[in-house]
Amino acid sequence: MNADKRQSKTRTSARELALDVLTRVEENKAYSNLQLNSALQRASLSREDAGLATELVYGTISRLNTLDYFLDRFVSKGIRKLQPWVRNLLRLSLYQLMYLDRIPPHAAVNEAVNLAKRRGHQGISGMVNGVLRNVLRNREELALPDGLPAAERIALEHSHPQWMVERWIRAYGESAAEAICRANNEPPAVSVRVNTTMISREGMLAEMEKAGVQAAPSPISPEGILVYGGGNMALTDWYRDGQISIQDESSMLVAGAVGPAPGMRVLDCCAAPGGKTAHMAELMKDQGEIVANDLHEHKRKLIEGQAERLGLGSIHTVTGDALKLADRYPAGSFDRILLDAPCSGLGVIRRKPDLKWTKSPEDIGEITGLQRKLLDSVSSLLRVGGMMVYSTCTIDPEENERTVQHFLKTHPGFGVPEDSGGTWGRLHAGADGAGVQILPQDYHSDGFYIARIQRFF
Repeated sequence: MNADKRQSKTRTSARELALDVLTRVEENKAYSNLQLNSALQRASLSREDAGLATELVYGTISRLNTLDYFLDRFVSKGIRKLQPWVRNLLRLSLYQLMYLDRIPPHAAVNEAVNLAKRRGHQGISGMVNGVLRNVLRNREELALPDGLPAAERIALEHSHPQWMVERWIRAYGESAAEAICRANNEPPAVSVRVNTTMISREGMLAEMEKAGVQAAPSPISPEGILVYGGGNMALTDWYRDGQISIQDESSMLVAGAVGPAPGMRVLDCCAAPGGKTAHMAELMKDQGEIVANDLHEHKRKLIEGQAERLGLGSIHTVTGDALKLADRYPAGSFDRILLDAPCSGLGVIRRKPDLKWTKSPEDIGEITGLQRKLLDSVSSLLRVGGMMVYSTCTIDPEENERTVQHFLKTHPGFGVPEDSGGTWGRLHAGADGAGVQILPQDYHSDGFYIARIQRFF
């Protein structure tokens, strides 16, 4: 029986695995990264095939509305009328034909037809064959018509919901909105943060060079390193021994903006999974106290796991609703507060392509209300002269500068601090107001918003 199971595992192809994941994501509204990781663990794919399956899943989800737009021209009754697995088979096959030069078209079509034969009946495999060969014969039809309105053209060319593109055009202009969408379809960079309580960035770069790993210092984060083709950094001894953490460069800028120093008392209101918490502890040389709060007990354990791996003893984890922290601690009892607020996540689409298809304008309105309540509630815990940082991984002005402007307007004791030089001073140079908006194309990192607010009285 075990031998049979092993054999059946080896028979799964990259395309079959991708098809299963895409269908589960569509039918069960499941997260693609969780489904894909689970499927890859169960399968016995070579490294190359695992890479292809990953590319097919994320690429197909990323280009979803463009693929459907063109498939509707070739499927007589329309793509929506098909069974989910057939629809996803056509999508991942067209993705290969349109976006993957390294795969011969006939190979993509033959594999799709074989999959359709195994999964369905003769009629389905015949239809799949007919549609894909028709696409190959009429490749010139895989082009958008001239004269489309800007938002519709960008939405189809770079595969984003049109409402999202319209929103970004209003906020940033047509050219920047298109650059956001283009950047969201690029593969994310691999970056790590050096635990400077254990080793310097220069020391870690030297270690990597010795090990044959191609790496370079981050141009924007003093503790960051960009890694090129080094494999999964979470499987390295450096990670296991607590010398590095995996973190996006934009996210690394948050702890620096907080400006924690040894001996301070810091509150991290929504701390899980603990990357920014640990970074602040490292900047404090693990001297002082960080109260790291999260709503969920299982997430509190993630923060504790990070602290233990990194050898940090200054992190004290608590569980609870961040809106009730003001009932739990005396007013003015923290030198620094980080509110890394719940948000729409629209800055991390390149890492989580599902996000663009699951969010709605209403979600943004709802989350903004919560963000404003959180800022209002936790601000009373900041001592006079202290600094509070509000950050999100979104690029929507309503969740970002408008939320901070609303807070400053309704809390006269708080204001924009003078720039203190260093990384934050360079980042904030020329910016209006308390915050800095990083767009995905700015540094080829995640879209992020970071604002510093000081309590004056």
